Amino acid sequence: MALNTATLKTSLKSAFLANLPSPTSAQISEVDTLCGAIASAMATFVSGATVTYSTGLIAPPGTAGGPVTGVSGMAIS
Repeated sequence: MALNTATLKTSLKSAFLANLPSPTSAQISEVDTLCGAIASAMATFVSGATVTYSTGLIAPPGTAGGPVTGVSGMAIS
């Protein structure tokens, strides 16, 4: 699943503007630019993560499926 940078940018912008009592149009523009840069940086950071599964989960018996059990040996780096 890709990180939705537009939604992240909008959420960040709302959070910043909520703390400015009467933002000017220049401040709103600066916050928009800043939040776009933050969202982009976060997307780059998250997409660079590597998830490695080693062991630990046990499939249910038979072909009917069902929940797996065990403790996952995954590592995120």
